[in-house]
Amino acid sequence: MTDECITRNFSLLNRSNSGGSSNGQTKSNRSSIIDNTDAKGCMEGSSGGATGTGSGVPSSINKYVARMPVDRYASEYNMNHKYRGQAIIFNHEFFDIPSLKSRAGTNVDAEELRKALKSLGFDVSVHKDCKLRDILKYIDKAASLDHTDNDCIAIAILSHGEHGYIYAKDVQYKLDAIWHYFTAHICPTLAGKPKLFFIQACQGDRLDAGVMLEKNGVTETDGESSMSYKIPIHADFLFSYSTIPGYFSWRNTTNGSWYMQSLIQELNTNGKKYDILTLLTFVSQRVAIDFESNVPSTPLMDRQKQIPCVTSMLTRILRFTDKPSGNKAG
Repeated sequence: MTDECITRNFSLLNRSNSGGSSNGQTKSNRSSIIDNTDAKGCMEGSSGGATGTGSGVPSSINKYVARMPVDRYASEYNMNHKYRGQAIIFNHEFFDIPSLKSRAGTNVDAEELRKALKSLGFDVSVHKDCKLRDILKYIDKAASLDHTDNDCIAIAILSHGEHGYIYAKDVQYKLDAIWHYFTAHICPTLAGKPKLFFIQACQGDRLDAGVMLEKNGVTETDGESSMSYKIPIHADFLFSYSTIPGYFSWRNTTNGSWYMQSLIQELNTNGKKYDILTLLTFVSQRVAIDFESNVPSTPLMDRQKQIPCVTSMLTRILRFTDKPSGNKAG
């Protein structure tokens, strides 16, 4: 069974209000706009709101208020705050877990990524071979800061991983153990601002042998905004993964991982030119086209391919525009 949940149609409300509607008329519009939830376990109730198993939506959920960082229908995020924001890199090379090998080449990734993020105005910190409790300590500290004057936050994790888990030095954990610290109701000064996660780790043990594309003739081608509003607590996150779920992620022991090499090159070359989703599309292009595994001693692992993937809950276009010369990273 599903319960009927009232949703506000803000476009309709704005039109009604602009026409001089009374409060009673506004309530009438609201109560006539009904959605159904696709959730099991909800009891049918009145049209006054959703009721779950014996209780309504927690009243505290409506008490969270955060500062509006940008015009309601703005097409781009406000990247003109005093500071770009924090960038935290967790770099894992050695592990306490016997089955995990050291990650040769990861220090190249971490250092080059640090420089790339710093060039975009981030205040970058790098933490090496952290245990999970230390990772959570740094994350909790970052989430507790006042980000009012910051554009966004970026977190990068360079480690081993498998099937939805990432490895700290001592144990595995799920990514939501970290990113939930930055949801809008827990970290309100980042509400409505981009929260970017870059994950260099395997997501499984499957291999991608790729498919050869051959040229055959001609290549195919094809020539009211100031009003307060509520956002979901999980809005404005972006997760960029080095590979798709279930597959290996490759790393060169000298030059670093394919994904990080490509991300760093794009940040350095086009970080202030393209929006973040366009930029990550070209990261995928670099990884997909420019790299192939070279392990002739192990034929099964040789000449394999890789493709990154992105999960975006961004609600606007994100560009790393230049900061005024007087604004230092912070």
